[in-house]
Amino acid sequence: MEGLTLLGLAAGCCSTFALLPQAMKVWTTGKVDQISIGMLSLMLTGACLWLTYGLLKMDISIIWANAVALIFIVYMFTVKVRDMRQVDQGSS
Repeated sequence: MEGLTLLGLAAGCCSTFALLPQAMKVWTTGKVDQISIGMLSLMLTGACLWLTYGLLKMDISIIWANAVALIFIVYMFTVKVRDMRQVDQGSS
């Protein structure tokens, strides 16, 4: 494996797994009240765009990092939307 690819994989691991503690906290507590839907939406859009870019360039570092990041982001986004709907229904 080429040095540049290893650098990309290392960078992708750092960026992607920075999301893991937050995703684990959501998993264990179920609480998302401190997470912004705007931030999650922007992260979701960014990861989708980066994944598309990586696929077009056939760059395994970009593809891998953003595919894994999407798993974490989609999970937190789903929990956040579900929580927002429950709050809205409770106030009706």
